[in-house]
Amino acid sequence: MGQWKDSRMRMNLITKTTGPVKLSTGTVAVSLTLRPACGLPGDYVYPTDSGALLRMLDRRTDLPASVLQRFKGDLLTLPTAKLLGVEISDNILDEIGYFVD
Repeated sequence: MGQWKDSRMRMNLITKTTGPVKLSTGTVAVSLTLRPACGLPGDYVYPTDSGALLRMLDRRTDLPASVLQRFKGDLLTLPTAKLLGVEISDNILDEIGYFVD
């Protein structure tokens, strides 16, 4: 029998800053909108902070460090930041509350 592989979805990740940068931690509160990259409806908004989001992307996606570093800079300096077409596993989507059918 073949081994079950974790399925993945391509998602667009759009953040909106919802608070000031916390100087003690270097993080900022953000509202993360997950949107299917294929154009289908299914937006989901998840409140988090830049530190937690970057740790999740670093540990659980295959995004290069250079992309994550640029995204981190955008998170801390721009009101909105985007990562388009990111492959995210159904397990991660389930963990953050995005319903995967």
